[in-house]
Amino acid sequence: MAELVEIRGSIDNIDAALVHLLAERFKCTQRVGRLKAEHGLPPADPDRETAQIARLRGLAVESRLDPAFAEKFLAFIIDEVIHHHQAIAASREQ
Repeated sequence: MAELVEIRGSIDNIDAALVHLLAERFKCTQRVGRLKAEHGLPPADPDRETAQIARLRGLAVESRLDPAFAEKFLAFIIDEVIHHHQAIAASREQ
């Protein structure tokens, strides 16, 4: 059982790191959203999103992670980022 506790501790640490990394990522995407709004660019960038998904799928394969899972994970993040960018653009229009 000590091994189980140890492994779960590692999982908890990884989860904490993921949350902190996502927070940093969203700080960057908020800056992108402000720049897009300032320059009248659309909230979504399908070409960039397609490239990011392909890049992440490749990284997943290299890491022996299911690329379909990696794509779903990134799609969830992209959807949230677009929502944030739409909100930023809407707030600038008021």
